[in-house]
Amino acid sequence: MRIASIILAVAPAFLLSAPATAQDLGAPVPTSEAVETVDEDFGLSGSVTDESDWQDLGIAIARFATDRDVATPASSSGTAGLGQQLAEVVYNDLRNNGLFAPIGPDALPNPTYPQITAPNWPTWSNRSAEMLVHGYVRARSDGRLTVGCYLYDVTLRDEMARAGWVVPPSDWRRAAHKCADLVYSRLTGEQPFLDSRIAYIAETGPKDNRTKRLAIMDSDGANHRFITTGRSTALTPRYSPDYRKLMYLSYTDGNPRIYIYDIGTGRQTLVTESSNPTFAPRWSPDGRWILYSMAVSGNTDIYRVSANGGPSVRLTNTPGIDIGGSYSPDGSKIVFESDRSGSQQLYVMNSDGTNQKRISFVGGRAATPEWSPRGDQIAFTHIAGDFRIAVMSPNGGSLRYLTNSWQDEAPTWAPNGRIVQFFRTERGSGKTGLWQVDLTGRNERKLPTPVDASDPAWGPILP
Repeated sequence: MRIASIILAVAPAFLLSAPATAQDLGAPVPTSEAVETVDEDFGLSGSVTDESDWQDLGIAIARFATDRDVATPASSSGTAGLGQQLAEVVYNDLRNNGLFAPIGPDALPNPTYPQITAPNWPTWSNRSAEMLVHGYVRARSDGRLTVGCYLYDVTLRDEMARAGWVVPPSDWRRAAHKCADLVYSRLTGEQPFLDSRIAYIAETGPKDNRTKRLAIMDSDGANHRFITTGRSTALTPRYSPDYRKLMYLSYTDGNPRIYIYDIGTGRQTLVTESSNPTFAPRWSPDGRWILYSMAVSGNTDIYRVSANGGPSVRLTNTPGIDIGGSYSPDGSKIVFESDRSGSQQLYVMNSDGTNQKRISFVGGRAATPEWSPRGDQIAFTHIAGDFRIAVMSPNGGSLRYLTNSWQDEAPTWAPNGRIVQFFRTERGSGKTGLWQVDLTGRNERKLPTPVDASDPAWGPILP
């Protein structure tokens, strides 16, 4: 459901009944309800597309102002304190992507409410700030908040972009992510990615008896929630293209089942089950189909099934192991891994299984491929002693390594196709965690999770 261009509200959800074999759900995930943007003209124009123009760009992010400091459920220190928190989220979003050199609100003067739309230019020029982010937060009579965001060019003393949102107090962080996305997109010419969520497998317990639970969180690690209880092992989660559902593989009573969890209602439905080993379910771009791999009599092939369930269609039929299908963004092709040539390599085929051809010829093995949302690259795990994250073009050319650690695997793309997320296993301790790296390979960072983490899946931009 959408009104204008943004959905920011969160309302309580309830857990509906599920099949007897599916009673592994933890606390239900809140659902989103539609809200409106601020009723103003927020037109944008122009962009900077040369990376050298914005690398290490200095951006001052001041505390968001308020017209009057009033109590709000969003912050124990009222709207004035919330203004500080909003600015800190924007600052961390821009700092963590490695492209900018932002200055946070703790090191800056606090603008007054009238100065949000009329900056005191000498204040910022004297601080060598090239760009300035101003914002405000106002409490509304209906209990919601209005959050505004402005980007200024300090040298030209000119407004570059503005946007605003009306949000419930519980969703104030989404407004901050939207503000950071506005700044990022306006300065880089890239699509936004910060207002998104990540699903992953939360791991606890000893190495030989791990509890694996399905969990989700915001792109910066905030608003963390466990979805399943851990009574059944959960694996390889993936968001649906419309963000309404979350698919994952579950082993209940030793048998693999593919479930779809409806985020809005808390209901989960069974797509397919088998007594045969099943792996790596993936959505089609239109949300109608699910790819998965299944081993039958020692031979593993890739199958397709309707997201509503029903009979499965086998797409590969060669001796050996075919696994890990990922659709191209337009849904016309599938990349997968196969050992049919004697070593584990990447192959591409049409979505109906025809025209299968090998695209990787690397030493060692190539595994867990995932097509970029832009369609121009495929990320995968290269295994040659160490496990490294690499990318290549869909025809197999332009191979580049993004990481150089002991064990990095299972890449998943940011919604804009510029950042790759993966999980890293530490040598010796065996602890696992989620990491991100941009396409330059220079900017790595670890995401905070309350427990060990694996099998990440980055969802699309929130509706």
